[in-house]
Amino acid sequence: MKGVTVSMKKFKMIAALLVAMLMAVLVGCSSEGASNSKEGDTGDNKPKGGKVNVGIVLPTKDEPRWVQDEARFYAALQDSDYYAEILFSQGSSAKEKENVETLLNKGIDVLIIAPHDGPAAGAAVEAAKKDGVTVIAYDRLITDTDAIDYYVTFDSVAVGEAQGQYLIDHAGDGKDIPLYLYAGAASDNNAFLFFEGAWKVLQPKIADGTFVIANSSEAEALKDKPELSRDELGKILGQVTTNWDPNEAKNKAQTHLTAASADLKGEVVVLAPNDGTSRSIADVFGSDPDISNYVITGQDAEKASIQYIIDGKQSMTVFKDVRTLVTDAMGMAVDILDGKTPETTGTYDNGEIEVPAKQTDVIVVEQENVKSELIESEYYDESEFTGL
Repeated sequence: MKGVTVSMKKFKMIAALLVAMLMAVLVGCSSEGASNSKEGDTGDNKPKGGKVNVGIVLPTKDEPRWVQDEARFYAALQDSDYYAEILFSQGSSAKEKENVETLLNKGIDVLIIAPHDGPAAGAAVEAAKKDGVTVIAYDRLITDTDAIDYYVTFDSVAVGEAQGQYLIDHAGDGKDIPLYLYAGAASDNNAFLFFEGAWKVLQPKIADGTFVIANSSEAEALKDKPELSRDELGKILGQVTTNWDPNEAKNKAQTHLTAASADLKGEVVVLAPNDGTSRSIADVFGSDPDISNYVITGQDAEKASIQYIIDGKQSMTVFKDVRTLVTDAMGMAVDILDGKTPETTGTYDNGEIEVPAKQTDVIVVEQENVKSELIESEYYDESEFTGL
């Protein structure tokens, strides 16, 4: 019996060890979110007592930019006494609201949220405000609600202006240059601001005949208007939206080129809203034998698009250094937690209130300055690219 007793003890010890190992694996494999703040944290350690100070909700894990932001947010709190937890909404407003509720139940004091859908996110942040939580809209403005306190963003109108000016500067001489217009998602307030900025710069060149709009009857009908109302912008976006989806952008570009007459081909310029859509559209235009040359914009300085720029397949990208944006957002959250008033540089009208905002500058990147802006600043490593 003594031998049996020893064996049972060993069995219990092994069973306990296996349970502990299983729990560790389950915690480590969680993809919903994690909390950390100290140097050396792996991202899977929860603060004692379950207290999370800053809740962060990002739109999706399917885009590299948001995954990079996740790591940078955690790193930004390494030297503080505060903890964050990050959840992803995976393109669902319902999941976004659920994520906010999950974080509220953990007792957060500050919510940082990049909404999937600006107007739809109102319900989620209103629940946060009822709980006395300070709400910071991150990168995308939440509209039609008074339940947000701050907005951290790049100057979205300036992004569009930079894209439009690049097309003007690189279109070459002549008249009636075909201009293809594309935009982001109509559910994203930034898409309106990007297009507003581009239109502000491009419209005079459309009105004087330098450019001829190739793919939007709504834009053509409004070509003599320097300033467009929200409704007018919405009509154009309704025709040229990509929904930030590279596949939708590709299909739209193919449809437009199939329908285009010979005088709308040759040397063309293309307003593409971001890098993912730009690469898809560029592939379509680059494979059309009747397109002799194209100039195309982008945004976000995605790694794949930097290689496209080096290879001459994408003309430019608007570099928004998200390291700075993350630092600004987390710095604002820490100020709030410390009882300080965050620094702001302007306001944005969200349809309900003027939201105090902190803006971050943007930079145009093309072949000539890839090294100086992205490699020397250590945003990327030169070994990640070929042909530099």
